[in-house]
Amino acid sequence: MLLNLNLPKDIKVLVVEDQPILAMELELMLADCGCEVVGLAMDQASALMLARRHEPDLALVDVNLLDGLTGPRVAHELVERHGVAVVFMTANPEQIPEGFAGALGVICKPFDETTLRDVVDFACRFRTAGDISCPPRRLKLAPWLRTPPGDIAPH
Repeated sequence: MLLNLNLPKDIKVLVVEDQPILAMELELMLADCGCEVVGLAMDQASALMLARRHEPDLALVDVNLLDGLTGPRVAHELVERHGVAVVFMTANPEQIPEGFAGALGVICKPFDETTLRDVVDFACRFRTAGDISCPPRRLKLAPWLRTPPGDIAPH
């Protein structure tokens, strides 16, 4: 049964995952959430090419890709150059760099459709209103989002 989370129409999502079956499953779940999946990438070069071509709003990024531990570099580029909201998805959260490369957080594999819907909703609220209240239970927020506003050092 589909939940109505009042997600914005036409949210564009890039899936960066090197396991084809999981990537296709994510694509189907995201479509059920009302998202437009703009591409599936298995490595850094493909992810960045798809980002330039389609300007996604959200990217779900695995840490280990076909070309190695490049997920954090992909996340950093997507955030810095394209303004994409990024959420890591991995079975190895200890491999995520300390600053989370600008990502909003991480969800640990395996996860279910409800978790995915909650994460998409959270990312949409963050992009549109900067709202980080009520993060999904299974989303570990990035340290930069848990820091009180007055304590964030200028860039």
